[in-house]
Amino acid sequence: MNRYVKINSDRLAAQSHFRTLRLGTPFQPRIDALGLKQDWYSWAGYRAPHSLWDEELEYFAIRSQAALFDISPMTKYRVEGPDAEAYLDRVTLRDVTKLKPGRVHYTAWCDDEGFVLDDGTLFRLSSTRFRLCSQERHLPWLLDSAIGYEVSVLEETEAVAGLALQGPTSFAILRDAGFAGVARLKVFDLAEFAHDGGTVTISRTGFTGDLGYELFVPIDKALSLWDRLMAAGELRGIRAIGYTALNRARLEAGLIVANADFTAAEHAIRADRLRMPDDIGLGFMIDPDKGHFNGRRAILEARAKKKLRHVLVGLEIEGNIPAEHAIVYHKKSQEVGLVSAAMWSPMAKRNIAIASLRRPYGDTIVDDLWVEIYAMRELQYQKLMKKAKVVQRPFIKLERRTASPPADF
Repeated sequence: MNRYVKINSDRLAAQSHFRTLRLGTPFQPRIDALGLKQDWYSWAGYRAPHSLWDEELEYFAIRSQAALFDISPMTKYRVEGPDAEAYLDRVTLRDVTKLKPGRVHYTAWCDDEGFVLDDGTLFRLSSTRFRLCSQERHLPWLLDSAIGYEVSVLEETEAVAGLALQGPTSFAILRDAGFAGVARLKVFDLAEFAHDGGTVTISRTGFTGDLGYELFVPIDKALSLWDRLMAAGELRGIRAIGYTALNRARLEAGLIVANADFTAAEHAIRADRLRMPDDIGLGFMIDPDKGHFNGRRAILEARAKKKLRHVLVGLEIEGNIPAEHAIVYHKKSQEVGLVSAAMWSPMAKRNIAIASLRRPYGDTIVDDLWVEIYAMRELQYQKLMKKAKVVQRPFIKLERRTASPPADF
C-alpha cells in the first residue's frame, strides 16, 4: 500500500467514527423486532429504547398488566472471597453483616470526603459471593479499595443478562412460566430457579414501586428466558417497554437516579454540585454504630456541625403542567432550588416532582414555595408561577408491592 492510499484510508476511518453502532444486549434481536418507534438512546454504550411502541401505554402496562424491561446494560460486579463481607461493609454505607444470603438491599457508596459516588443494589448470593449493581462503572476504585482483603472483584456486565418484570400480573406470569416456589419470595428476597439446562436468579426487586421481579441469567440463556416469559404472559398482558415509561413509574415511587437527581462525585466539575447521603435522602442508610466505612468521619462531622447544605424533597405542584427542570423560589423571589424530575401522575392524580433545595428551604422552611414553569401556548412560551408544597415520598404506595404471597391478578 502506497503512502497516499494509507493516508486516505486512515482519513476515511476517522471520518466514519459516527457510523460505529452502539452495543446490542443479549435481548437485542427481540427488542429490535418490537421497536416500532426506533427511538434509541445510549445506556452505558448499549443501544436501549426510550420507547418501543407507545410511551403512554407502556407506562400503563406497568401499572395494570406486566412490563418487561431490559436491564442488561446495568453495571454488574461479582464480589467473592473470604473477606467479601468485610470488604463491602467497608466501601458501602449499609451494614453488610446484616444482609443474609438470599437477600438484597439498596445501598450507596462515598468517597473519603463523604460525597456520594453512586447508589445501587447489593445481592448476597451466598456467605462469600455478592453481586453489586450500579449506574456507573467503578472497577478501578473497587479494585484499589480491595487492597488488603482476600476478595476478588470482577465486572460481569457483558456476561450476565438482566430483565425487570414489573406490574400486577408479574407474579402470575412467573408462576405460569413454571418457576415453582416463586410465591415464597418476599420483597428483597432472591433465589435460583432452573431454566434451560441452567439456572436463573430471580429477586423480588425493581424500580417501579410496584409488584415486580428482576431476573439474571447467563447471556447464552437470555433469548430462551425472554421467550419463556412472553409465552407465559400472553394472556396476562405482558408488554416490552422502554425507559420513558420506567422513569415515570420510578418517579411516582419517589426513587432517585444518579446523574439525574444528583450528580455522582466522580462526574461533578463544580464543588457545589457534590452531595452527601443526607443531602439526597439516603441518610437512613447510615448507622453511626457501624464500624469504619468510606466517608464515615466526614458524614458524621457534617451532621454534628450542621454543615449539610441541601435536601432532596418531593413536591406537589398546583395545576397539571409538569415542572420538569423548573427553578424553585421562596416567596416568588428568592431562588432556592431546582426540580430534577416531574410529571402529572395518573396514579396519584397529582402534579408531582423531585427537587433539590438549599437548606433550610425544604427542611424547616416549607411554606410559600413556588416553581417557575414555561408552557407553550399557541406557539409562544408563557411563564407560569405555580405554588408548590413539600410532600412525603413515595407519591403512591401500592399494597401489592409488599403482599406475601402476591395476589393472582
